[in-house]
Amino acid sequence: MPASSDLHTDTVAQYDVTSLGAPVVRATRHARPPWLVLVAAVLVAVLLLAPVLVVFGQAASAGAAEASRLLFRPRTAELLRNTLLLLALTVPITVVLGCGAAWLVERTTLPAAGAWRTLLLMPLAIPAFVSSYAWTSVLPSVQGLGGAVFVTALAYYPFVFLPAAALLRALDQGHLDAARSLGVSGLGAVFRVVVPQLRPAVAGGALLVALHLLAEFGVLQMMRYPTFTTSILQQFAVGFSNAAGSLLAAVLIVLCLGLLVVEIPLRGRKRIARLGPGARQRPVVHRLGAWTVPALGATAVLVGLAVVVPAVIVLRWLERAIVDSAVDAGSLLAATGSSIGLALLAGLATTVAALPGAWLLHRYPSRLAVALERVTYVASALPGVVIGLALVTLAVQWARPVYQTAALAVAAYTILFLPRAMVAWRSGLAAAPTELIEASRSLGVSGPGTFARVVLPLVLPSALTGFVLVFLATVTELTATLLLAPTGTETLATAFWSASDELDYVASAPYAAAMIALSAPLTVLLRRQILDRR
Repeated sequence: MPASSDLHTDTVAQYDVTSLGAPVVRATRHARPPWLVLVAAVLVAVLLLAPVLVVFGQAASAGAAEASRLLFRPRTAELLRNTLLLLALTVPITVVLGCGAAWLVERTTLPAAGAWRTLLLMPLAIPAFVSSYAWTSVLPSVQGLGGAVFVTALAYYPFVFLPAAALLRALDQGHLDAARSLGVSGLGAVFRVVVPQLRPAVAGGALLVALHLLAEFGVLQMMRYPTFTTSILQQFAVGFSNAAGSLLAAVLIVLCLGLLVVEIPLRGRKRIARLGPGARQRPVVHRLGAWTVPALGATAVLVGLAVVVPAVIVLRWLERAIVDSAVDAGSLLAATGSSIGLALLAGLATTVAALPGAWLLHRYPSRLAVALERVTYVASALPGVVIGLALVTLAVQWARPVYQTAALAVAAYTILFLPRAMVAWRSGLAAAPTELIEASRSLGVSGPGTFARVVLPLVLPSALTGFVLVFLATVTELTATLLLAPTGTETLATAFWSASDELDYVASAPYAAAMIALSAPLTVLLRRQILDRR
């Protein structure tokens, strides 16, 4: 992520904001981008759109009459209502939790703020379906809409907390002081200075939460709360034609497009970066005083529900598995090795694939560049099962040698998680202002040389952040892995699901604990890369 000195509300040039709220420089328009960059960005977009085209093609094969019957039946209306209710309830809750927690740890005198900052990010290390497994194993009554909202809100609020905390930590106190000097009240200064800069982070984080909810399967299946995603998998699992499932997937794509359209005006177009460091003033923290104990209590409750309770329950089942000698060490090690191997390949492939589009949007902004960037979100909103089935269809018909290979699974992960790498690259490129690149080129340094000597050192931390985000997502990905993992390959997520699907909590625990143990250090690294660099 960019250094704190790069965050500023200046008006020298026009800046845009990524979905995680990080600043992105809008460069001066160039007549023509390098053809290699353009071709690479288009090829990545084609890969991302391929499953979408397969979905619409299979949906169209149903015919108008069959499509009308399937889409306008009461069951489809119920699925749409359930999906929209889940979005309408969970997204605002995650915004409140994420922004409230970010304000407490970054702008107040909350004791041990550094420790709380790490703990508040820890839900990223506990897969949502593991949290639902933990809660339902001790409270079977946690079901339906209430249970789904409860678990997903606790699992996904870090997507809002992370960018909000990063921006609050990097705000320049000078702007607040300037507003106060002009006669604006303290609260008014917050709404006129802080909120506009925080809005892109909140909008972007809320978008990521909404997209995850559209594609969520494990939590909703355990909570017995039917949505489009769970129904799609059931359609394919019970042997119906692909047309029925594809029609439901097409509705999901439309919902995703609607979210993308709504998010653009919500995030705004304020510049939040500047070229030079200037004389940035660190934000003044607010003394909690008598509110210290309630603030600590609220933060502890949030961390307890989102992290401590699921972790303790998993450890309790793990202890039971060890006592009963139910841990298959060979299977656990094999699943861990497979998960790490696939996650490494996916992290590298996705990070590389995201660079052309991010560079094009940063250096050569245009409607085409924006369209290519928006494409990354469309496919990622589809459930992993839809991406998996679409890639199986393409592989069988056009590329049979890659069928049931790691390459096809990595392609699915790239499609699903490319927005995470794109967000990270765009944030990092904001740390390499166009002026520095132009200065390097004016000194006779070639384009590749400029990238290697000027851009790469500045963007490496953000590239690592993107890699970690993709790695974490791949380790815990379930439905696409179930379909596309090479024959005989079992990951931690699939092994966990096989056992938990039979309500064997003891057998599931070692795989759940391994996922948490693998993800926790990377979550700490993520915190260091994004928050501690500010």
